[in-house]
Amino acid sequence: MSAQPITAAASAQIEDDRTGLSKEALRRAFLDNLYYVQGKFPALATKHDYYMALAYTVRDRLLRRWISTAAAYTRQGSRTVAYLSAEFLLGPHLGNNLLNLGIEEPVRQAIRQLGLSFEELLGLEEEPGLGNGGLGRLAACFLDSMATLQIPSIGYGIRYEFGIFSQYLVDGWQVEQTDKWLRKGNPWEIARPEWAVKVKLGGHTERHTDRDGRTHVRWVADRTVVGIPYDTPILGYRNNTANTLRLWRAEAPESFDLSVFNRGDYYGAVQQKVVSENISKVLYPNDEQIQGKELRLEQQFFFVSCSLQDMLRIMRVQKIPLERFHEKFAVQLNDTHPAVAIAELMRQLVDEHGMHWDQAWSVTQQTFGYTNHTLLPEALERWPLDLISRVLPRHVEIVFEINARFLDEVRMRFPGEAERVARMSLIDESGGRYVRMANLASVGSHAINGVARLHSELLKQDVLADFHALWPDKFANMTNGVTPRRWIALANPRLTRLLCNAIGEDWIGDLEQLRRLEPFSEDPAFRREWRFIKRSVKEDFASHVRRATGIAIDPESLFDVQVKRIHEYKRQHLNVLHIVTLYHRIKSDPNVDIQPRTFIFGGKAAPGYHFAKLMIKLITAVGELINKDPALRDRLKVVFLPNYNVTNGQRVYPAADLSEQISTAGKEASGTGNMKFSMNGALTIGTLDGANVEIREEVGAENFFLFGLTAEQVQATWKDGYDARAIYRGNDELRAVIDLVGDGHFSRGDRDLFRPLVDSLLNGDAYRLLADFPSYVDCQGQVSAAYRDPERWTRMSVLNVARMGKFSSDRSIREYCEQIWRVEPVKITLLNQDQANGDLLQ
Repeated sequence: MSAQPITAAASAQIEDDRTGLSKEALRRAFLDNLYYVQGKFPALATKHDYYMALAYTVRDRLLRRWISTAAAYTRQGSRTVAYLSAEFLLGPHLGNNLLNLGIEEPVRQAIRQLGLSFEELLGLEEEPGLGNGGLGRLAACFLDSMATLQIPSIGYGIRYEFGIFSQYLVDGWQVEQTDKWLRKGNPWEIARPEWAVKVKLGGHTERHTDRDGRTHVRWVADRTVVGIPYDTPILGYRNNTANTLRLWRAEAPESFDLSVFNRGDYYGAVQQKVVSENISKVLYPNDEQIQGKELRLEQQFFFVSCSLQDMLRIMRVQKIPLERFHEKFAVQLNDTHPAVAIAELMRQLVDEHGMHWDQAWSVTQQTFGYTNHTLLPEALERWPLDLISRVLPRHVEIVFEINARFLDEVRMRFPGEAERVARMSLIDESGGRYVRMANLASVGSHAINGVARLHSELLKQDVLADFHALWPDKFANMTNGVTPRRWIALANPRLTRLLCNAIGEDWIGDLEQLRRLEPFSEDPAFRREWRFIKRSVKEDFASHVRRATGIAIDPESLFDVQVKRIHEYKRQHLNVLHIVTLYHRIKSDPNVDIQPRTFIFGGKAAPGYHFAKLMIKLITAVGELINKDPALRDRLKVVFLPNYNVTNGQRVYPAADLSEQISTAGKEASGTGNMKFSMNGALTIGTLDGANVEIREEVGAENFFLFGLTAEQVQATWKDGYDARAIYRGNDELRAVIDLVGDGHFSRGDRDLFRPLVDSLLNGDAYRLLADFPSYVDCQGQVSAAYRDPERWTRMSVLNVARMGKFSSDRSIREYCEQIWRVEPVKITLLNQDQANGDLLQ
């Protein structure tokens, strides 16, 4: 029987199965992908096969938007945001894409019709752990908002083979295991080897002078690494825009040396492959040793060089002259990790494309914006000069040239101020020589911004005060925000339905519309429904905690939550001292009136940060004793939720009653967990630090539990003197609590285990924990009193949600577009296959 020609009807049927959004079209597409992509039929298919088939079914529906978006940007030469970030903590894709496409319900019905569990398939997705915490999660929220606001953009980063480690607890200690997120494949990405680029490392430079007397520099590298781009579509909410996240994987130019193999050197034959691929092997290698520092520097240079070369390729495709680079791309440096991009763009323009220095510097400065994310001096990156000279010899020369010209400008503006010149230099010469990446980012960018109003002011007054004195107009504040799509609509579907029933669905794309919820705070029936939803969410979370930890918790208790990176300045140990205070009160007087609480912690300590690991051990040790004490079971519980990530964040934010935002004032740049908690109805106990200041202004002081020193008062303790032991001696309850920890009560009599922690508090207390302790404990008493009044607590909870509109990442992105990037939205019209392939069909 001869083959039949493909008819128009058959073609339409195939197209419908690729793009159709009905339950029946989705069901057919799912089965088609199971058969043709996974190569399985139900008798052999695993649950992971079913997940992959569903993922490809959803991705097919993204591709039309993705191709239409790329075509529009290419045709129009649209001004584009290039967001350079060492981290993108995206979270699972499937649920988010279903939400943004608006097809969760028909997909759910199609999967159920096939006898499968939709929730189970969602849970099978491996979370890409391509970030450490807030920095990477902010980048992910920003990508979501740029697509939702139809802003042309590309996110650039590294496709780490192994992401942030998976955390396990063994005897209460953190144990790190490799995050193998790619072991079963990633259906959301498409490799683009045709756009690979080469990146040089090491070697030396050579100079020659042309006939016009102009000096040219050639970088002769020791080795070359190839960067392979992998693209992931980032879909906007209920629109036609699908922007791109482009992550780079490192490869050797030749992965196998046959001549070396034939000589019997089997390891040497693949050594180049191993060394090259190490660059994109793991997120943040331990950099305590020089080899780790070198690898981290190579990572940073690798991804910015790949990304800038990619932008230059895009300009060639779109036939845009090189001198208009800054008109085509607004490049944002997400902290100092990508700051070497400034030197690399200068190298590309001057050495590779022959542009004169002054013109290249003008283009470079107009291209870059720099977001600072830290007030901690130790977090401002510095690279040893000998290391950066060895890895990037040409870039050191460029940095020295930038520095010489810049310091001439400083001397002209501030004559005779040698100390200022030394502080502002790109080279730190105080005890060893280092390249200061924050200084390079500040000099090479046209805009510098902090991420909360207080943070931006402290940057101007302290961390970057000299640069603010020189260039006050460069500085701006862009308070962070988070996407309401993932952090309310996806994470908290019960609350989402209640909000939509009350005020409609438009708030998901315009969070300011939550203000319309305010009158409902006075409606008893609405408050009753609010409490019912919170209770059901807490019950689900309690079930998850039981499965994950074996600990049974009471949904009636107050869920007091602190989930974030473990760090001394975030003061998880202050929270623990409050728990020990309540424990001590109960043991001293069994009849004391204590509001039942469940304390929930989560977060990872950096592998080399031993003090943070000791803080985790303290939390778990206190929890172990409290949780097994029969006198405390219905009053106090302590849970450490292992392996805190985006998935677990989506579980814990909706379940929280109280959000702990208790960092030392003046230390947290912004925080975004504080926003996610408030958006889901949790009340905040916090200091006037980071974005807490603005959250409190928005939700109202009466709906926020404030304690502690202000940033100014903290600074005063450094100037006027601070005696931690005097505070310890002068507060009987504090002394009793610290002595319980120090005397081994929570460490089975081992007085040495927590001695470093106690000594750090009594012999300095760098983060002023003891100074804030009395205020914190008193404020927690106010929390307990409020929680005992359900109507009052619910009213405060509703108002927190209603007044969180400012903290959408959509607002943040609009401000970046207006004040820094000067980028306009581009409306995307969907193309069908024939339109997209028009050149081939003519």
